[in-house]
Amino acid sequence: MADYTMREMMAVAAAREIKDGDIVFCGTGISMLAAMAAKHISAPNSVIFFETGAVDSKLEEVPLAVADSRVMFWTSVNGGLLDAFATMQNKFTGKKVVGILGAAQIDRYGNLNSTVIGDYFKPSVRFSGSGGACDVASFVSRTIIFMQHEKRKFVSKVDYITSPGWLDGPEGRKKAGLPGQGPSTVITNMAIMGFDNQTKEMYLKGCFPEITPRQVLDNMDFEVDISRSSKVPAPSKKELKMLREKCDPQQLILG
Repeated sequence: MADYTMREMMAVAAAREIKDGDIVFCGTGISMLAAMAAKHISAPNSVIFFETGAVDSKLEEVPLAVADSRVMFWTSVNGGLLDAFATMQNKFTGKKVVGILGAAQIDRYGNLNSTVIGDYFKPSVRFSGSGGACDVASFVSRTIIFMQHEKRKFVSKVDYITSPGWLDGPEGRKKAGLPGQGPSTVITNMAIMGFDNQTKEMYLKGCFPEITPRQVLDNMDFEVDISRSSKVPAPSKKELKMLREKCDPQQLILG
């Protein structure tokens, strides 16, 4: 039996994707936990900032929302919404910004839907919509996406493009006038997905321990290349210790 939970596996896998010096734009929940873990484990010079304008928070305790006063503790800058989105779109800082997003649906090009399921005017389900996600997906240098690995979420074509991925392929973003680099990684409860440098199509980068490529494909509505797949290392003792004792000792996110 594994001595870690799948939520811990996902947080650590995402933390490994954050490089030292990255500027991380994240929301709350597991995305914030991943950003905190990266800062404590492998990217001490990364900077975390929030939609509410708190930049470079110390984060002694994990906040429960982006408006939680704990995001403002020992910040380098405590601004507002305008400052946050200006940082994201700035031609100097924007090149280092990594956005962490989630959605209800994703397709093979990393386009995200968090608006409706079904017809836009007569949907079976209507969600809260973009918030700032469309801006993040449009302007930051790269995005890391959290998803549950299910057929209803990994679909051939999203019902609505709330946040752009690679749109329809290699030239899609360029034709749309989008400056950002697009999605780089999808972290699920089964695997890590990447995007091919040439085709921009999703492929299986690695499976979590005890998960097979066949299981990954069985939980998707479209086929992806699995030839480059490898096993993702389980969280190390150091990673788990930092995650449990430093980032979320009260188990607010880890549960």
